[in-house]
Amino acid sequence: MTNPILNPGSLPAFSEIDPEMIQPAISQLIDQNRDAIAKLGEQRHVNWDKLIKPLSLMNDRLEKAWSPVRHLNSVKSSPELRDAYNNCLPLLSEYASEVSQNHALYTGYRSIAESSAFAGFTAAQQKTITDALLHFRLGGVELEGDDRARYQQIQTELSELQSRFENNLLDSTQAWQYLTEDEADLAGLPDYAIAMLRQLAEQKELPGYRLTLDMPCYLAVITYADNRSLRQTIYEAYVTRASDRGITDKIWDNASIMQEIVAKRQEKAKMLGFSNYAEYSLQSKMASSVEQVLEFLHDLAAHSRQAASDEVRERQTYAESLGFDGELQAWDWAYYSEKLKRHRYRISDEDLKPYFSDKRVIEGLFEIVAKLYRIRISRIDEGVDRWHESVGFYQIEDAEGAPLGQFYLDLYARENKRGGAWMDECINRYRIDGKTQLPVAYLTCNLTPPLGDEPALFTHDEVITLFHEFGHGLHHLLTRIDVPDVAGINGVEWDAVELPSQFMENYCWEYDALRLFARHHQSNEPLPQKLYQRMLAARNFQSALQMLRQIEFALFDIRLHQQPDITTADQIQQTLDQVRDDIAVVDTPAINCFQNGFSHIFAGGYAAGYYSYKWAEVLSADAFAAFEEEGIFNPGTGQRFLQCVLEKGGSRPAMESFCCFRGREPDIEALLRHSGIGQ
Repeated sequence: MTNPILNPGSLPAFSEIDPEMIQPAISQLIDQNRDAIAKLGEQRHVNWDKLIKPLSLMNDRLEKAWSPVRHLNSVKSSPELRDAYNNCLPLLSEYASEVSQNHALYTGYRSIAESSAFAGFTAAQQKTITDALLHFRLGGVELEGDDRARYQQIQTELSELQSRFENNLLDSTQAWQYLTEDEADLAGLPDYAIAMLRQLAEQKELPGYRLTLDMPCYLAVITYADNRSLRQTIYEAYVTRASDRGITDKIWDNASIMQEIVAKRQEKAKMLGFSNYAEYSLQSKMASSVEQVLEFLHDLAAHSRQAASDEVRERQTYAESLGFDGELQAWDWAYYSEKLKRHRYRISDEDLKPYFSDKRVIEGLFEIVAKLYRIRISRIDEGVDRWHESVGFYQIEDAEGAPLGQFYLDLYARENKRGGAWMDECINRYRIDGKTQLPVAYLTCNLTPPLGDEPALFTHDEVITLFHEFGHGLHHLLTRIDVPDVAGINGVEWDAVELPSQFMENYCWEYDALRLFARHHQSNEPLPQKLYQRMLAARNFQSALQMLRQIEFALFDIRLHQQPDITTADQIQQTLDQVRDDIAVVDTPAINCFQNGFSHIFAGGYAAGYYSYKWAEVLSADAFAAFEEEGIFNPGTGQRFLQCVLEKGGSRPAMESFCCFRGREPDIEALLRHSGIGQ
């Protein structure tokens, strides 16, 4: 039998991937790469074709083999697949460390960078080389002896720890359920939510209704359930996932894992001469220093704190007007916020959901980007292997019909699927020997699934999530850079990578965009102008609180990684508590173990970089302001954004791409205006 990991074809054969074949295939590819790299290192004279090109081919082949395994582990987890995935992590980490610490390769790159030929390279080639030299230095290429071995060991241990963190979060999330056969317990929930809970029970062949911690279910209960005890129950279950305070098995406690992750990050940063991991992390970002990040976040907080305090008082006062006695608790916030929002603006998610059916939202999204970038998107149903029947597959073509890229779209929440939403690379764009390998992306969400034969109906926030991830996808798919290390999102500074995604969110608020898809799923009537105006009026409802929440997460992240010594999980908690004392305008319950589920920084790529969401939001708001000035579908503006930002990928510094589009450096005014926060 042909191994689909070693011979993937043009697209992954997901259904043919057996967990037993994964580790042998990855080991074989790594061994082959090691042999080839050893020969490359023996060369006396190197150039692009003799060194960088063969390395790129090796990296591309290994990435195409590992990508479907990594993806399946996230969207179709099983014990066997998880074991195979985890067994490969130390192999891949050890190999990556060997490459980044290979002095012969480092010397080869340096000699190319210092050669007379370098000036004649394309911008993408030059950026590839300069990025690689930084990667070598951050990878410990200049370490010797025991330090070199210890650095490799740290990298391997971090890879394994981060996987354990994510697994614990998934397992503790899926282990919890709440069953009831009395619909009276669910008073206040919209009809769609009750039907969803009934469907969740039926899937397990259980009577009545089943509550889970998957996001569509959790948000529905915490926002609408009149039963305060039920809200408290699901809140406490959610905020104690992967902790020793939860009701699920304590074998999933992430406390010691977090501490080990932070300690090992600090150790490796110090080995390379940095004071802390935050300094190390910022070497490859737009922000120049930890102090600049802190100043940026505190400036945003200063603009937001008074307004956030006012929003808390308004919520408390309104709850009291409805007969609530006492101080609102965390499990009351969303419930009474929703009631206040409905009272003030006469609108709720329940009013909007009928206008956001899955098929129409997708069609409208495709039409919007077609107008912006002169592209066409079509679905391909035949000849494509998928990991779940609900997954769609699509191709993007330019105005002349030439293919640009393809993507999988996995929209709905389900069991054995990691929570959250993300874009990941399946295949990178790469032009080699006269042929272009087109990019392929995975676009993954956890949105409300269809109920029975009815279409899935999304909340407006879910529509925003889909648009956000599609923005990431476009960054990967519309690149015209032919060097894979800087094509698409590759090589883009982490605090700029959210620019295209957050930019797309703006179209969820523009009526000229919404009228393309916001139609009632039964009557086909367009979203009424009066309802839209109420939606728009409510756009910045409690926006200051939302701003402070993101700043809290970002400050916790950067301060945690700024500290030179974290030796206990209690110190992590103390760091978070201190940030909350400085920033928050409401008290968080002591039971809340937010950090135990903060996978962005403990299992993802946002360590000492969570501020990137707000940093990039300055860029995205200012970029969209150009469309507000010139027309949201202005073809010239769209082409300029395409050519300056999306097509260029990481082939040049993000600031250059932004200035190419905007004609100047970014201004924070647009973000404050869009957020409804005065300066």
